[in-house]
Amino acid sequence: MSTGLDAALRLMRAQAALVKRFDARLSGLHGVSLADFTLLLRLSQAPGDRMRRVDLAEALGLTASGVTRGLVPLERIGLVRRDADARDARVAYAALTDTGRERLAEMRATADHVAHDVFAGPAWTEDDTGRLADLLTRLGGTGLAPGGAARP
Repeated sequence: MSTGLDAALRLMRAQAALVKRFDARLSGLHGVSLADFTLLLRLSQAPGDRMRRVDLAEALGLTASGVTRGLVPLERIGLVRRDADARDARVAYAALTDTGRERLAEMRATADHVAHDVFAGPAWTEDDTGRLADLLTRLGGTGLAPGGAARP
């Protein structure tokens, strides 16, 4: 097996393990999945806490229909609302509600705890975590900048 394939398979396995950990904690405490949390987090990073669905799909690496499927249950529980564009009725925005912002703050604290547990020392140093983030960025991964904004 090539080194590249081995690395890719290890990365996919690690990603699956991380999703499982985040999903377990987020669903247990907040009733949402990691995918739901990520969607809400991206909305919170947008100006006015709202984005066009197509832009949200691009930011998350999903299809527009995938984003719509993800938004429906979040709308149902009052975390997200649908806003129409005043100038173009064909355009719909997804926007965080006040409840969504409050709940997201709680979810983010939970996600921070999970991430801390994953990267706790002595196995992981701050430099290790930073290097990993840089390597994942080279593969096209995005994350959060220190101030909480989207990171390229």
